[in-house]
Amino acid sequence: MRVVLQRVRQASVTVGEEVISSIGRGVCVLVGIHKNDTQADIEFIVRKVLNTRLFEDKNGKRWQLGVKDAGLEVLSVSQFTLYCELKGNKPDYRHAMGGEAAEKFYEDFMTHLSKQYSSDKIKDGKFGAMMQVNIQNDGPVTINIDSPRMKNEENEKVTE
Repeated sequence: MRVVLQRVRQASVTVGEEVISSIGRGVCVLVGIHKNDTQADIEFIVRKVLNTRLFEDKNGKRWQLGVKDAGLEVLSVSQFTLYCELKGNKPDYRHAMGGEAAEKFYEDFMTHLSKQYSSDKIKDGKFGAMMQVNIQNDGPVTINIDSPRMKNEENEKVTE
């Protein structure tokens, strides 16, 4: 799995003319699912989303609290394009998990995220829809996180 974690002051997802989800302060998470991802990838990414220390503590000291410890919100958006590989100038998405399997996997991710935190603080977009994601990035702070399997595959490519 691959996520782009963005610290936000607010974020929302619109489908058509309807705002379907919105959050205040917290994180917006763009979620890419690799065709070989497993439950272990979900568990790793959920732990990182909830615990990566992007927020200040009550004394104003930076980088002390994760979104969960700070009691903030999470907006998750599925984004298969995170597994784009360019062939010349043409995008190739062969590394992304296919439609139905990815939708089930994303639902499992969202279920696990909600079980590890307050489900009322977890929002998401609409899987497979054309969405407009509006973010007010705070900082800006943007962190890319790959699950360990992805890191191992990248290291294997480097040593080949």
